[in-house]
Order: sequence, then structure tokens, then C-alpha cells
Amino acid sequence: MFTITPKVGDITSIDGFFADGLSANISTTKPKDWLDVGFLHSDTPCEVEAILTTNRFQASPLLHYQNYPTDFQTNFVLINSQNANAMTGKQGLQNIAKIDTELRHKYPNILNPVYSSTGVIGVQLPVANMLKTLDHIDLSAKNGDKVAKAILTTDKYPKTCLYEVLLKDGGTFRIGSIAKGAGMIDPNMATMLCFICTDANVPKAHMKELLTSSNKISFDAISVDGDTSTNDTVMLLANAKSGAYDHDAFAQVLKQVMKDMAMAILHDGEGATKCVEFEVVGAVDETQAKIIAKKLSNSLLVKTALYGGDPNWGRIASTIGASGCEVCEYSLKISFVGRVADKPVSLTIYDKAEVNFCDDIETQASSIFATPNFKISCDIGVGHGKYTAYGSDIGHEYIEINSSYRS
Repeated sequence: MFTITPKVGDITSIDGFFADGLSANISTTKPKDWLDVGFLHSDTPCEVEAILTTNRFQASPLLHYQNYPTDFQTNFVLINSQNANAMTGKQGLQNIAKIDTELRHKYPNILNPVYSSTGVIGVQLPVANMLKTLDHIDLSAKNGDKVAKAILTTDKYPKTCLYEVLLKDGGTFRIGSIAKGAGMIDPNMATMLCFICTDANVPKAHMKELLTSSNKISFDAISVDGDTSTNDTVMLLANAKSGAYDHDAFAQVLKQVMKDMAMAILHDGEGATKCVEFEVVGAVDETQAKIIAKKLSNSLLVKTALYGGDPNWGRIASTIGASGCEVCEYSLKISFVGRVADKPVSLTIYDKAEVNFCDDIETQASSIFATPNFKISCDIGVGHGKYTAYGSDIGHEYIEINSSYRS
């Protein structure tokens, strides 16, 4: 057996990891001391694995990463915000090459550096600013809070977590993460930027499977606005300094870390006031259950109803019917589940073609929709497939943020 304990601290509380946030003045609209460049460093080489965006227009840092051999190790990640270095053509890759050459020259102990960017698409990275910032890197810095802030764009707050695992044989390891994301969230394989650090002795051969299975129930299950970015990345770095590892323990804590980060992103969705669980059961299979759940979490009509606190079950039914999946109105059930005045409330609104939406039920349903967290449960009634997706509402603030994102 094993125990998993949340800890106070950040990724620099993990043996061998260092981090800091710096200012490169990448955006002309931000204050000069704005943190917009961060780094992660390990004093020993790390096994590394990542899941990248499925957007066909991948950003230059992702293309650079994929030029390394599949079994490469690294001990350094350089991340910038305010500029995505995406849709920047050959110049975007050349800009990374310039930074890479200078970084390796200044810090000869850096091994196979990895680069990551987030921000405005279609603007060349200000290389001169980035090169000046390299002079201020301190590889011994323990400023995990600063790197967590440096990677943010429209986020309202940093997203971090830290856990310690005690194994049956007495071995221990730690795992922690930083992440950013609040908009352009609808992943296919990954989402936003998330960097996970651990001193566990994770075999390289296990890392892809562990990331993929954890991603399925975390980042791949959330939606803010139905858009998939050019830069989406979730990356795992393991320096093995603890010498400890257990596959089942690591799988469980990795799922917890990634679920923590995914939910933090969802709660910080641009202008979001609600975080809703879309539970789909009884679909033909898991594939169709996922399609239905993601259709619900992405539907603008459903999202705006959530924002308005309107328990409009007809929009939910319509979205299910338009999913392209095998459904039937005579087998469908729609329920709203939540807590009102600290008491559990569960309402079946639609039950196999029977509508249960009298004035009293509508009042109770409106009370559920007025809370920040609740569940919409849909039993399709045609099979055994199930999947749960998570979505936020969408309202005026989302439009305000994204109508002036570049200014």
C-alpha cells in the first residue's frame, strides 16, 4: 500500500528542482517588471515525456521539441508568456535556435533545453529581449511561485500543487506541478501549459502510458470555450533523485495532480462563474458517451444558460439529440444534482419521455443552477458506455477579455 499527502510548498520543494520567473518585457502593454519568462531546472538529467496539442498549426517550441530523439533527457525548460511564437514560420524556429545557442554558451551544464511559449499568435518573439534575460538566470534559484506567475496570460491566479507519496517499503517521492490556462480550452490529447516535476525514479517506458491515462480523465475532459490552442502541452519531468517508484502509486498521484490542475483551469475560465460536471451514462459505448459529454460541455446555448442560472433542460436534450450518437427520447433521463443551503438536491427533470418540470421543480432547479458547482447527469439508456466531462459557463467577461486580447 501507499499514502498520498498534499504538502505546502511548490515544485522547488522537490529534490533537485530549481525555478524562477523573470521579466523580458515581451509585451509593450505590460509594466516593465512584469514576469513573462520562467525556467525549470534540475541538477541531474530528467527523463521527459509530453503530450502536445492536436492543432495542425503547432507552435515553433513544439516543433523544436519534436526534433529531439524520443529517448532524450533534459535538465532545463524555458517558458515565456505574452507571445505564442506560433504561425511564425521559419523565423519562429530560427528565433528559438538563436536563444538555444546563446543559452548553451552561457550555461554549458544545460542539457537539451526545452522551450515553451504562450500568448498572442502570429507575432515574432522579441529575441533581443529574450537574450538579455538569459543573463539574469540563476540556476540555483528556488522561486517556484515566480515561475508559476511568469507563465500566466489571462489567468486570474497561478495554478500549483505538491504531493508526497510514502511507499510500503518506506521509500518516498514528491511530485508537483505548475499550469496556466483560462481560455482556448478544449483539448484533444492535451490542453494549456502544464509542467509536472517529480523526483520519482519513473522508467521512461512507463511515462507515455501514465500521462495518457491521466490526461483522459483530467485535461481531456474539460472545456471552457471549445477552442484548441497551437501551444497546448502537458509535460512530465522525472529526475529520479529519490530512487523511489511504484507504478500504481505513481499512476494514482499523477491522476490527482493532473485533475487538480485541470479543475483549477476550469474554475479560472475566462469570466467563468460556474464549474459544471456533465455525467453521461448508458451510452452505446465510452466513445459515444464522451462525444455526448463533450458536446454538452462545449455547447454555447448550454453554457449561456448556465451563466444565466436558467435550468433549460430543453437545450441539454437538443444537444444530446444533435450529437450524432445513438439516442432515444423514450430511454433518456436528465437529472440535476447539487447542494442548496448545504443540503443535497437531486431532480430528475426528464424521465423517458415524461417531463417533470412543474413550478416547484423549476424553482428547485433554479436554486441548483445558482450555485457555483453542480452536476448535470444524462442517462442515455441504450448501453453501458460512460464518460464525465467538465465545463464552465460563458458570459460577458469572456467577450470583453477576448475582444481586446492583443491590446
